[in-house]
Amino acid sequence: MESSLIDVKTMSTRFTIAMIAGLSGCLLVQGATAQPAQDDAVSAPSSALDIPESVTLFGKRDPNVRRATALVNGEVITETDVEQRLALVVLANGGTVSDEERDRLRLQVLRNLIDETLQIQEAAAKDIRIAPAELNENYARVASNFKYSPEGFTKYLASQGSSERSIKRQIEGEVAWNRLLRREVQPFVNVSEEEVRAVVDRLKAAKGSDEFRIGEIYLSATPENSQQVERNGEQILEQIRNGGSFQAYARQYSEASTAAVGGDLGWVRLPQLPEELQAAAQQLQVGQVAGPIAVPGGFSIVYLMDKRQVLTADPRDAILSLKQIAIDFPPGTSAADAQKRADSFSEAIRTMQGCGAVSDVAQKIGATVVENDIPARNLPPQLQNILLSLQVGEATPPFGSATEGVRALVLCGRDEPQDAGSPSFDQIMSQMEEERVNKRARTYLRDLRRDAVIDYN
Repeated sequence: MESSLIDVKTMSTRFTIAMIAGLSGCLLVQGATAQPAQDDAVSAPSSALDIPESVTLFGKRDPNVRRATALVNGEVITETDVEQRLALVVLANGGTVSDEERDRLRLQVLRNLIDETLQIQEAAAKDIRIAPAELNENYARVASNFKYSPEGFTKYLASQGSSERSIKRQIEGEVAWNRLLRREVQPFVNVSEEEVRAVVDRLKAAKGSDEFRIGEIYLSATPENSQQVERNGEQILEQIRNGGSFQAYARQYSEASTAAVGGDLGWVRLPQLPEELQAAAQQLQVGQVAGPIAVPGGFSIVYLMDKRQVLTADPRDAILSLKQIAIDFPPGTSAADAQKRADSFSEAIRTMQGCGAVSDVAQKIGATVVENDIPARNLPPQLQNILLSLQVGEATPPFGSATEGVRALVLCGRDEPQDAGSPSFDQIMSQMEEERVNKRARTYLRDLRRDAVIDYN
């Protein structure tokens, strides 16, 4: 096994397809806003519609049953379209989902394809079309992210039940919609200098306070369907805890505008969150999820992606100069032999005197040495905490397995991070404008749905 610091950085890293199901991250940068505010809700009290409290149904149609195809303003979404997009979502969640979950995902995929079709149609009505050459260029970029040529990526997708066409369609929808918003919405969004200065002042006042990077899946609910929505949230949470991609589920299920960016709300402080989410954020450790949490208008599943202090240097941004010393175990090494060699390795590391002695020690015990500079945050959490507490010249405890061998990291230098500066005036203004564009984009898409002629086949 070739020794490399990459082995340490990605101890359990493997190829993930989640990015396929969330292509926006590759192509577009969109602002993050929390769940819909109450004044942005589309539902209204039943009295406004003059709906009687006691309702008698005169038909047998079940509104929860939908076939896998639809006709959207005359444009067909086929069962093949749904199944090929569904295959991407399944891949993003480990390749296996229950039959019940697959049915639920299929319905959501159909909804997403309907929205995507409406977006492409509206862009075309405004004379915005994405040229084939541009689609090919973006497709090649996505393929290269997964170390494939475009042709190889096409074959891989086909082997997984999806297709090049399905991804290109998603790219077309996202690029066309983004271009439409830039032309039809963004020019009419204004943020005043006073508003930006107010944000700057609040940031300075909050220096040193905790800031959280939160992911959210927001599920709207009414009193009538609240229990069902909560059960759906519990099933989604279970899938995520069993290894499903939070970002993929957010894209498929979340009804907040952040669905397009995998539910990422960006960096927020507790006062910016609804009270119900504040408590969850405080209790979570980085990498944990919680929910479904009852919030105004529905339920939220929250994911703590990261945590830091406002305008304060994060120790994990320190650049560490490391030497990795490692020995590999021959195939078939028994647990007893592995433990014996690990004990000898551990003793050699314990008596090693600083980075200058690493090469000599490695030569004596038949180990390999690799050097590299790496940000502390790119290391596994267990090693981050250990290395940040070491003095230069000290080593981590040995780690590894009977199949991979044993290794240790020696800290040879550390460049401490500087205090994080306040975002620039222009950066803050740009973010505020983006948030307002996204809010209007939700309304725009809602109106397109309302006016569309959709026939479920």
